This record gives sequence, structure tokens and C-alpha cells, in this order.
Amino acid sequence: MKFTIQRDLFVQSIQDVMKAVSTRTTIPILTGIKLIASEEGITLTGSDSDISIESFIPVEEDGKVLVEVQETGGVVLQAKFFSEIVKKLPGTDIEMEITQGFQTVIRSGSAEFNLNGLDPREYPHLPQIAEEHVFKMPADLLRALIRQTVFAVSTSETRPILTGVNWQISDSQLTCVATDSHRLAMRTAPIEESLSEEYNVVIPGKSLTELSKIVDDTTDPVDIVITENQILFKTKHILFFSRLLEGNYPDTSRLIPSESKTTMSIKTKEFLQAIDRASLLAREGRNNVVKLATEVNNSVEVSSDSPEIGKVVEHIQTSNMEGEELRISFSAKYMMDALKAVEGTEITIQFTGAMRPFILRPLDDESILQLILPVRTY
Repeated sequence: MKFTIQRDLFVQSIQDVMKAVSTRTTIPILTGIKLIASEEGITLTGSDSDISIESFIPVEEDGKVLVEVQETGGVVLQAKFFSEIVKKLPGTDIEMEITQGFQTVIRSGSAEFNLNGLDPREYPHLPQIAEEHVFKMPADLLRALIRQTVFAVSTSETRPILTGVNWQISDSQLTCVATDSHRLAMRTAPIEESLSEEYNVVIPGKSLTELSKIVDDTTDPVDIVITENQILFKTKHILFFSRLLEGNYPDTSRLIPSESKTTMSIKTKEFLQAIDRASLLAREGRNNVVKLATEVNNSVEVSSDSPEIGKVVEHIQTSNMEGEELRISFSAKYMMDALKAVEGTEITIQFTGAMRPFILRPLDDESILQLILPVRTY
């Protein structure tokens, strides 16, 4: 194998596949990156058995030559050293050559590195997915769906199914739900293709987080293929495979209250900043709790106190308030996470009582919902 490639492109491609490479793996070869040079271009692969990422750099694109392949072949190189070396090479182009026994020479500018490589045939094969039922989604929408739900997955392994995001597809609509049983994030989006099958799968939160770092914030389409135990996201030059979590996701629709006793509309940024300030003192106390109480004149009081440090009280004007008086306490962190995920300058919050879950939505937008369970303090 011998080829010359643009350094910047190579660095980006390596960084993409590195997101799937784990240092903790029972299969030693998976700590490496597989490189294959063909007449079409260079393919890089990284995997940790749960996530596999393949990145392709074509020989030429839009009339520009990106890679010159003098000799085809393949090698597996230790990911940690290989990625650091390529990042720090001095020249704009990199030449790579494999000699006897997978010894790899990397040259750029005045620098030359020799790395010990492994046989690419020993690298596990990527999942084979029949692309029968494909649906497309703009990359920026996919990123938004992930950003607005993945933060609410559970980090505890006691219920592994809750460490993933539940994707349900039916009637040309995708519903994404994440919950750690103290809060819930939900986002819906239409799907243009009419899929013959309905889907109900759980994608590991970790996979989605890594995917969102790779997908560009553009309207370019991402092809999505779901099988029994894998999901594939396919962009122009990247294949991103993730295993699906096994088990049944709990029915969360029952958690979402259908009626409310107190409703308010409030400016998102103003409310977020007030909660942030209140949490400065709440952090020291028990569990980062902030209190909210309705007042006359359509305003609310946000407060928190920590016996050892002091207390904070702030009054915020709402643009609209209806229903019963309310005093409620909740986790400042959960509220701030939810407010950051909700798009829109103004939100509606619907409460069903001091100890019942409450929901936040952007004003006049039913596609996003955040639910939080209160904390007992009053």
C-alpha cells in the first residue's frame, strides 16, 4: 500500500473514526484504526463493537484530486499514536507506505515515522445491513433531535434500557423519548418517506452523542436504516453503525399529564438566567433544589437557600398566568437542561400540582416537550 493524501482531510477523517475507538476493549485489534487503500480512495474504520464508524476519502471530488493511490492494500495502526502523529505532521501532504510485515512509514515535510502495523484481515467485519427500508432526514434536524433528548438518558446501569433514547416511527412520524425516571425529554419530527413498517427501537445515548459530533450542521440528507439489532446513519462519506439496546422501553405516554391546574408563559432566557443564579446557592445545599412560587400581578418568585451560606430571591414577570396558586420545588440542573433544549424565546409551563410532574413546551410548538418531577421540600 502506498498513497499520498492531503493532511487536513486525513486528520478530519481520523478524528471521525476515533470516536468509535475505545481503549477498554477485550479485542486488542479494536484499539487500532483500519486503513484500506483502493483505486476509489481511502477507507478508515474505527470500532468498539457497540459503535463502528467508517469514513471514506475519494480519490477526487468536485474536480479536485484528494488522494493519489500508487499501490492498493491495507493495515491496522494503533489509533492513539497514529492520530497524534498525523495531527502534528509539518507538511500539507502526507505520504504513507507499507513495507514488509505491515511496517508503516509515514512521511510529511521533513518528518518520517515508522509504525508497527497489524494485518487488516484480522479486524472484525462491520455489520452487514440490507438497505431495504431507508428513510432520510436533514443533518441539522438529526442533530436537533439528539440535542433535545439525549441529555435526559439515565447514566445508571441498573436499568440499561433507560441509558438509550427510544425512537418510535409510525404514520410518517418519528418520536424520540429519553428519561432517567426523574425527567423526560420528547421530540417529534415528520418523516417524508412513507415507511411500510413501524419501528420501536432504543439507541444508546453514547452512540447518539458521538453521532452528533460527526454530523454537519447542514441540510444535507442523512440516510437512516434500522434493522433488528443495528442502526446505520449514512452521510456522503461516513457510515455510522450502532448496536441497539435490547429490551422493552417503558410506556412513557402515561407520565405526561393531560390537564393542568396552573399555566404560565415566560421568557426562556430570562427564566434560565434566574434559575442559574438561584442554583449558585442551591449547589451547596441538598440536591441543588430551587423553589418557585406564584405571586399576584402575574409574577413568580424563584428562590433557594442554603443554611450555611445564605439565600437568594428573585421575582420574574410572566407574560401570562392562569389557574391556581402554586409553590413547587425542583432540581435546578434538570430545569436548566430542559430550558436549554427548548427552542424559542418564550415557553409555556403547565403544572398539575406541587408533587405532580410538570411540562415545558415552546410557545405554540407541540413538537418539543420536557417533563420534570418536582422535589418534596415544602
